[in-house]
Amino acid sequence: MGRALVLNASYEPLGVVPNRRAVVLVLDQKADLIHDSGDVVRSERASFSVPSVIRLRYLVRVPYQRRVTLSRRAVLFRDAKRCQYCGRDADSIDHVVPRSRGGGNSWDNVVAACRRCNLAKGSRLLSETAMVLRRQPAAPKHLSWLVVSLERVPDQWKPYLGEQLLSA
Repeated sequence: MGRALVLNASYEPLGVVPNRRAVVLVLDQKADLIHDSGDVVRSERASFSVPSVIRLRYLVRVPYQRRVTLSRRAVLFRDAKRCQYCGRDADSIDHVVPRSRGGGNSWDNVVAACRRCNLAKGSRLLSETAMVLRRQPAAPKHLSWLVVSLERVPDQWKPYLGEQLLSA
């Protein structure tokens, strides 16, 4: 079974839930069906459309901004799978300040890199090489956790997620 995007009453994306949970929220009248996935769930006497996007009927206060966990997949997504040194396709990650030199494992110290550049840089600092970063690394935007957690974003979700997030 797939997943459904959950929107706040203000149409702000809150999260992703399994389709079974989305159906229950709609049946309990806690949420409205915005888009269906085209699938149907059947019982002995009834059938229900499986939601792709639902909107809660009440406003949920979000006390904090969710952060994207630092992972290889998330770094490659943030950098659009492009090496931050040469611009070719990236297949690994590199610590700008190597961990052996005191660099941390944080968003502002990790970039996507191709194997060639990663091996060429090794455990040296950028000042010790002729390499230059194309863009300073930083933590991703606040909704990136949603896109990173999925293999593919359904077309029905795109109007609610924003252009700047999906073009990254």
